[in-house]
Amino acid sequence: MPTVHLFARDHINTDEIIPARHLTTDVEAELAKYAMEDYDKDFVRRVQPGDLIVAGADFGCGSSREHAVWALRGAGVAAVIAPNFARIYYRNSINNGFLALECGGITDLFQDGDPADLDLQAGTITNTRTGRSLTFVPVPQFALDVQQAGGWLEYMRDHSQAEVEAESLKAESAAAGHGHPGHAEG
Repeated sequence: MPTVHLFARDHINTDEIIPARHLTTDVEAELAKYAMEDYDKDFVRRVQPGDLIVAGADFGCGSSREHAVWALRGAGVAAVIAPNFARIYYRNSINNGFLALECGGITDLFQDGDPADLDLQAGTITNTRTGRSLTFVPVPQFALDVQQAGGWLEYMRDHSQAEVEAESLKAESAAAGHGHPGHAEG
């Protein structure tokens, strides 16, 4: 059962996720050693494969570096769940096959170290210590397909151009950081 690592503050930026001084590589295992180090120096010692980060609103704001996704994925984090994400971080997550799940009220559901049950099919996250659950914004099938493939490049290798052009990423989104809708109207 995954453990929740609670980072309840809003506006955690990519420099806090992976400090710029460690951007000398794109190797996830190397980046993972420094994940969240300026926010919580003990995070990489506590995190286990499959664990979850629960964070405040506008997670991943700041620069557009993919390294922020790579560092968390390399550390074993299965998903980040927040009320909303900076748009570029959210898209980098999809492109890299990493789950960024939007869920209002999520920071009130957990305490740091609580066990969780994440059910992607049902769209729920449950604190198994308290039994309380929340429903998160559904993950578009396209994003799940990209995640299952291991990222956008891997997905593209397995699908024709026509298949890719037929896909859609028009899922409803929470405020998606900065109060902007997470999808285009039309």
